Amino acid sequence: MNEDRENHARLRKQLGLGFSERSMRDQEPIIGGYVNLLIQRLHEYCIDRDSMDPITGQQAKRPMDMTAWYAWTTFDIIGDLAFGEPFGCLERAKYDPWVAAIGKAVRFSPIILGAKLLGYEWVLRPILKMLNKYRREHNRLCMEKLERRCQLNMERPDFIEGLLQKAKEWNLDMRQIMQNSSNLIIAGSETTATALAGITYLLLKNPEIFQRVVDEVRQAYNSEDEITLLSVNNLPLMLACINESLRLYPPVALGLPRTVPQGGAIVAGEYVPQGMTVSTWHWAIYHSERLWTDPFAFRPERFMNDPKYAGDKLDALQPFSIGPRNCLGRK
Repeated sequence: MNEDRENHARLRKQLGLGFSERSMRDQEPIIGGYVNLLIQRLHEYCIDRDSMDPITGQQAKRPMDMTAWYAWTTFDIIGDLAFGEPFGCLERAKYDPWVAAIGKAVRFSPIILGAKLLGYEWVLRPILKMLNKYRREHNRLCMEKLERRCQLNMERPDFIEGLLQKAKEWNLDMRQIMQNSSNLIIAGSETTATALAGITYLLLKNPEIFQRVVDEVRQAYNSEDEITLLSVNNLPLMLACINESLRLYPPVALGLPRTVPQGGAIVAGEYVPQGMTVSTWHWAIYHSERLWTDPFAFRPERFMNDPKYAGDKLDALQPFSIGPRNCLGRK
C-alpha cells in the first residue's frame, strides 16, 4: 500500500492474478467449503439443548451472534487464500487469539484518529504501546504462516501465488511478501464480516424486502449446487440490497488519505495547498441529502432504476475506493 507508483503497479498486477475470473473459479471450492461449514455450525449451535419449544415440543433455538460467525468465516477464508491455511475459527467456533487481536486493533483505529484530531495524543500512549505489541506478534505469526505456505512447493489458486512466482525475478524477500499477505488478511476479513453483518441486519429489519430476495434466489436456482460466484451476478435485487447496505453501513467509514500534489489542487471548489492530506469519508458522503433521497432509509430500489430515486448520485458510492490503489477485492 505504501509502495511508490512503479513498485505498486507491478505488485498489484501480480496480486491481481489471485482476483481474476479464472482464479475465482479455482478458489470457489475452497470458499464453498467454508460457507458449508458455516451453515453446518449454525445448525449445530442454534439448538438450545437445555430447553424445549412449548409449541412444537422440539428443542428450542437460541439467538446467534452473526457478527462473530461472519468474522470467523471470513478470517478462515482469507487465511486459506493468503497463507494456505485457515485460522480454525469455524472448527472451534471461537476466535483465534490472533484474530481477536486484529479485531481489537481495528476497533481502536477511530479512537486514535479522533484523539489526534482533538489534540489528545497523550491519551494514545498506552494504546499505541499495546498496538505495537500486537503488530510485532502479528508480523511474527504472518511470517510463520508464509513459511509453511512456501514449503508446500505447489501452485495454489490463492492470493500470493502471483508474488511467489515473481519473487526471484523481482528480488522480493520474505518480509515484502509477508507484508502484502498481512494487508490482505486485515483488509479482506474484518471489512467483509462487517458488510455481511450490516446486510443481515438490514434485511431482517425489512422482512418484505428479505422475502423478495429469498424468492429471487429460489426462482433462479433449482439447488444450492447451481449457486456460483459468477451466477450470483444475475440476481439484481440481491445486488441492489448489497449496494444499499454498503451505503448505509460502509465497512470502512473513513476515507483513504491522499496527498495534494505540487502546486496545490481544487477540491470541492476550494483551493488546497500542496502537501496537505485530504480524504473523502464514506459515511458522510453516503448519508448526504445532497446526493441521496431518503439517505437514512434502506431503499435498494434506488439501485434498480426506480424513478423516485432518479436524482441520486449512484456513482458517489465507492466503498472500495477508486483509482489505481482501490481495493483488489472489488469483484
